[in-house]
Amino acid sequence: MIVRTLENAENSDRRITADNWESTRMILKEDNMGFSFHITTIYANTETHIWYQNHLESVYCMSGEGEIETLADGKVYPIKPGTLYVLDKHDEHLLRGTTEMKMACVFNPPLNGKETHDENGVYPLDASSLGA
Repeated sequence: MIVRTLENAENSDRRITADNWESTRMILKEDNMGFSFHITTIYANTETHIWYQNHLESVYCMSGEGEIETLADGKVYPIKPGTLYVLDKHDEHLLRGTTEMKMACVFNPPLNGKETHDENGVYPLDASSLGA
C-alpha cells in the first residue's frame, strides 16, 4: 500500500515549479501503478502552450477558473470546478488560467517526476536522463 499526503509531497522533490504552474507528483513511474497522478496549480493570468506528444492526460478542475483552447480547431472550452477534460488525441492546446486553478491530473504513461515542458510544450517520454 502507498500512502502519501499532499503536504509531505509538496515539501519534497516531487514538487516541480515552472513560470506558469507548479505540480506535485503524488504517484510516479517508480510506484509501478501504470500511471502518474499529480496535483497541479495553474497560476492566474497565465497562458501555457502544451502538446503532450508522448502522453495521454486526464485533468479534473478542483478550484479556480480558466479555459483550454485546442489549436487544431480553435475551439475554446471553459474550465471551472467540476470540469474534466481528457487529452485523448495528444491534443496541442493552450491552457489559460483566469484565476489560480487547482487541477488533479493523471498521465499515461507515467512520468518519472522531473519533467517540464520543452520549447514545443512536450514532456519527454522518459525523463530518467534528467536525474529522476
